Amino acid sequence: MLYTYKSNNRSRRRHYHHHHHHHHHRGTPLYSNITNKHLNKFPLRTHPNNQMALVKEIMGCSMMEKSLFPLSNIRKSINRTHNQPCVNIRTRIPAVKAAISEDLAKLVKADKAVTFKVRAVLTVRNKYQEDFKETLVKKIDAFADQIGRNVVLELYSIDIDPRTRAPKKSKEAVLKDWSQKSNLKSEKVNYTSDILVDSDFGIPGAITITNKHQKEFYLESITIEGFACGPVYFPCNSWVQSTNDHPHPRILFSNQPYLPDQTPAGLKLLREKELKDLRGDGKGVRKLSDRIYDYDVYNDLGNPDRGNDFIRPLLGGQKIPYPRRCRTGRLPSDTDISAESRVEKPFPLYVPRDEQFDESKQNTFSTSRLKAVLHNLLPSMVANISKKHDFKGFSQIESLYSEGVHLKLGLQDDIIKKLRLPNLVTRLHESSQGGGLLKYDIPKILSKDRFSWLRDDEFARQALAGINPVNIEKLKVFPPVSQLDPEIYGLQESALKEEHILRYLNGLTVQQAIEEHMLFITDYHDIYLPFLDRINALDGRKAYATRTIFYLNPSGTLKPIAIELSLPRALPGSQSKRVVNPPVDATSNWTWQLAKAHVCSNDAGVHQLANHWLRTHATMEPFILSAHRQLSAMHPIYKLLEPHMRYTLEINAIARQNLINADGVIEQCFTPGRYAMEISAAAYKNWRFDLEGLPADLIRRGMAIPDPSQKHGLKLLIDDYPYASDGLLIWEAIQKWVQTYVTRYYPDASHVCNDRELQAWYTESINVGHEDIRQETWWPKLADADDLTGILTTVIWLASAQHAALNFGQYPYGGYIPNRPPLMRRMIPDENDPEYTSFLEDPQNYFLSALPSMLQSTKYMAVVDTLSTHSPDEEYIGERQQTDTWTGDAEMVEAFYAFSTEIQRIEKEIERRNRDTGLKNRCGAGVLPYELLAPSSQPGVTCRGVPNSVSI
Repeated sequence: MLYTYKSNNRSRRRHYHHHHHHHHHRGTPLYSNITNKHLNKFPLRTHPNNQMALVKEIMGCSMMEKSLFPLSNIRKSINRTHNQPCVNIRTRIPAVKAAISEDLAKLVKADKAVTFKVRAVLTVRNKYQEDFKETLVKKIDAFADQIGRNVVLELYSIDIDPRTRAPKKSKEAVLKDWSQKSNLKSEKVNYTSDILVDSDFGIPGAITITNKHQKEFYLESITIEGFACGPVYFPCNSWVQSTNDHPHPRILFSNQPYLPDQTPAGLKLLREKELKDLRGDGKGVRKLSDRIYDYDVYNDLGNPDRGNDFIRPLLGGQKIPYPRRCRTGRLPSDTDISAESRVEKPFPLYVPRDEQFDESKQNTFSTSRLKAVLHNLLPSMVANISKKHDFKGFSQIESLYSEGVHLKLGLQDDIIKKLRLPNLVTRLHESSQGGGLLKYDIPKILSKDRFSWLRDDEFARQALAGINPVNIEKLKVFPPVSQLDPEIYGLQESALKEEHILRYLNGLTVQQAIEEHMLFITDYHDIYLPFLDRINALDGRKAYATRTIFYLNPSGTLKPIAIELSLPRALPGSQSKRVVNPPVDATSNWTWQLAKAHVCSNDAGVHQLANHWLRTHATMEPFILSAHRQLSAMHPIYKLLEPHMRYTLEINAIARQNLINADGVIEQCFTPGRYAMEISAAAYKNWRFDLEGLPADLIRRGMAIPDPSQKHGLKLLIDDYPYASDGLLIWEAIQKWVQTYVTRYYPDASHVCNDRELQAWYTESINVGHEDIRQETWWPKLADADDLTGILTTVIWLASAQHAALNFGQYPYGGYIPNRPPLMRRMIPDENDPEYTSFLEDPQNYFLSALPSMLQSTKYMAVVDTLSTHSPDEEYIGERQQTDTWTGDAEMVEAFYAFSTEIQRIEKEIERRNRDTGLKNRCGAGVLPYELLAPSSQPGVTCRGVPNSVSI
């Protein structure tokens, strides 16, 4: 398939565009005298002395292969790759033409195979900040390179050499200009290499790199130019280790996707070898330069060597089922053979080398910010803020934003000053006492209405449009029923009775209100009750298991009408369950505020431990580990998933080290304390992958009913449910994109069933990654393209939109502690309690002393602020690194642009909804707009933006 430009056509495209499909031959005048008719006379590679066949061989492309797509499909603007300016076709041709005619002239003279030169350009990304040792090693490497310790490349054809039955290879080639460019300070450096290949080489499909320097380098991409099929792209985005650490050459594949049984003969062995390397052998301690993906249980959260207080149960296994995490292979602790020894901050935990956050200046931002907060800021807070100190008034909480807290900074806190912590430490300047001022940005919840958090309508609105909009359910039976085992927990009858709610139902009976979809509930009874005795025995922790009933107003907003507070068993003289209703006088007003605060702290724990950590971080890890182990980089499904797996293993490792570990931030700041991860594991018992997609989840919670006549195939019971209505737009866009992609490679069910790598990915994700629940019958089957579309849509939804909706509002909503206290320290007093008098005397003081202390609050604020921050290098949904060259399939690049356009349309629709005064849950006096699912964002804490992956 040769496309020719007519030279007299004024309107021809001027730009030689950098598109990237190996079977697509760019039209250039140079081939215009050779027609398809001529070429097709000669079967390829039959008569070695046939000049025409040799011309075809020089061109390096199998002309016979039908081009996979028409020229018209190719995007007109695809020249953004590597930010290169478009090259005018006239300036490009003569050089190539000259080279080819010289080669033709040589061919005419000689019948034997000739070699010709192609050029490889490697784009290497420099480190932003090098320490002295690294600079020294770099200099030694530059010198060593001059005397032959080079970076060596070999190019592999997609064809087998008929004589040797091995893949066709080029001659070894070295990077020519390493030592000259070793001092370049730019972020990216392009190195070149000339590679000699035989004229019958065919199309390049893989390249191996041997790094004989001492230091690893980050290879972004390779472009090979000089083959007649046009430039060949190798998207790498990988660290290439020194042969000192990893003696075998690195294998990298071009961007041409192949299903396993369509792998060209020349690449089969390389494809298998690369996957075998990534799996490792399951033995030994992993070193930081490894890139081995393997599984383990969560046996490293505790630190038994530090004493009994730091022992935590092992998560994963039949005793406490849990998803698997990435194996590090560290030795066991001294005191407990089944617990892995800890690596404490600031030493890093192993994740495969390519999973570590990039060190380029953009990318250090969110992770080093997180590390600075955890390692430097929190310890100096502990040293400076008294543990006993409670807030003296609401104005004191608000002064954290206006006046800040004085911290005496030690030397180690220089790092905090260096790191731009824009909204966390806006003024850590030196003051005369040698301290600094820690100032917080005003959380969004206070920005429009300082008192909104006190109101019932805002409390209810946040169940639909806050940071945890995934727990509210339609009330199906009244009174609500517990699913806990009565053998263990006794009969758990609800204290809610009809008389508690009848007066709020505008004349309906309770049954009528249920049938007309007017009653809703957030039910935290079963997840907390089994743990309450242990939680309430902790110092400074007090909790109930709560249920909240909401009534749907005719205007589409919710009104909380009853809160049930449960304790496991009645202590003598006190009731174990009580119901609190909206207030009628001063005393009941404060009781009601305390009850809502307890509901919020229940909600904060479930949000963080079940919905955020478990359902988007922990359950995704097995799918990611398995994808790297079982799907080749050239597998089309790997290419689809790649942006949605970025950085997740690293952020989960940081969490195991600092956040969810024994005495980590989550235990210190949330109600369940040391039982936090056991609550997370209890939630895993009810986790079902088949119900994690948005439509299935809405139907499971009764927030929607199936309705084929409606868009998305369901009808929301609360029309103005911002999380659900925005989420369905994104869900549908992801589903449509995935479906287009899947049907491109899997025209029928047999292709899905026979794809060894794909089936291995899915079965391993379940059987090894989720081993403890592998027997469950609800796992979706993977037998046809629809099954695959459903599974992939769910995975991408969880990694992108679901995580974003649960994560990036944490500081905007939770940064003002009274709005969502993460823990409570006092019960709600009743007449028989000794503290009832002090509650009546000074209810505001009692309320504040029930909230977290100043130290707990400021620590919690510092961490959720960081977790809510977008880093400057964030990739949002609808964006991709190397937009035009991530795949060699132009049709899919085109489809991806359509997906991007749809995401931009959704963003405009969300903006329109936030201006619609009819939608009272997102628009109104002092009401926050719902932007958590608005796809794009600036860096920083913005309360919006949907990144591709779970990366913070």
